[in-house]
Amino acid sequence: MAKSIGQEFVKGLWAEVPPFRLVLGLCPTLAVTKTVENGIGMGVATTFVLVCSNLLVSALRNIIPSKVRIACFIIVIATFVTVVELVMQAFAYGLFLKLGIFIPLIVVNCILLGRAEAFASKNGLVHSLADGLGIGIGFTLALAALSAFRELLGNGTITIWEKAIPVMGPSFQPFKFFVEAPGAFVCLGLMLCIMNLLGKK
Repeated sequence: MAKSIGQEFVKGLWAEVPPFRLVLGLCPTLAVTKTVENGIGMGVATTFVLVCSNLLVSALRNIIPSKVRIACFIIVIATFVTVVELVMQAFAYGLFLKLGIFIPLIVVNCILLGRAEAFASKNGLVHSLADGLGIGIGFTLALAALSAFRELLGNGTITIWEKAIPVMGPSFQPFKFFVEAPGAFVCLGLMLCIMNLLGKK
């Protein structure tokens, strides 16, 4: 039985949140979540590419030959990643520099290729839009939550628009471990544990 448009959207917000439920897209999840600004920036960029590529793949699904569909999907995704890269260079250059190589690496993010192959190539435009938007927003919220957790414990701040806002007070002693690479794995593990416990309830 086919899901409604609302169900396709909502599934990405909880049941199929990429980093915590599907355990996909972990490379950017671990690498760019030192600050809230970076996490949200990467999430919004990925959401844009995901929505646009889902729509185009869905529109062309009856035209693309099955033998070359993966190559075509990658070309579609790479096109929108280039658009994001150029727009960020023009309007958010500071964030572009912070995210660095992880912007072009959106091309090989398994979330995007997975949604193109498993969903957009088999469904209509509206359902593909709902799927891309839901998964993208879920991914953005996951990155924001993880980066907030890491930044609060690691620096005692929340960074928005290149400004670090102190949250924990002057007496707080930050745990610098959490903003380092090993801390990313520990925080991700804790978040996965919390999601599993909430999922059981």
